[in-house]
Amino acid sequence: MQYLHFELSEGDDGVLTLDAMASTRADSHAAVMAEAQQVLDWAWREFPGQHGPVEEGMAWDHELLVQEEAGGWRTVTLTLSAAAHFVEAFVRKFGEDPG
Repeated sequence: MQYLHFELSEGDDGVLTLDAMASTRADSHAAVMAEAQQVLDWAWREFPGQHGPVEEGMAWDHELLVQEEAGGWRTVTLTLSAAAHFVEAFVRKFGEDPG
């Protein structure tokens, strides 16, 4: 990944969170969105039927936000709430240790 670099945190409830954010000018926005879509496509494919609240036993959930900023900048934030086995598979697939 060129734009999105994930950081891992753990909530008090034991749910793991992978967060990534990229702020770019409009001309790079499509590339950032392609990276986010790559992650989401992988998650949907590898964990079918397991999308939803992790605290209710699902493997992963997500939030994707896009904000228009001043000066032609766009900020993309991708947050994945995840069970431990999802994070392990994520690291194997994307080769990035978010810890």
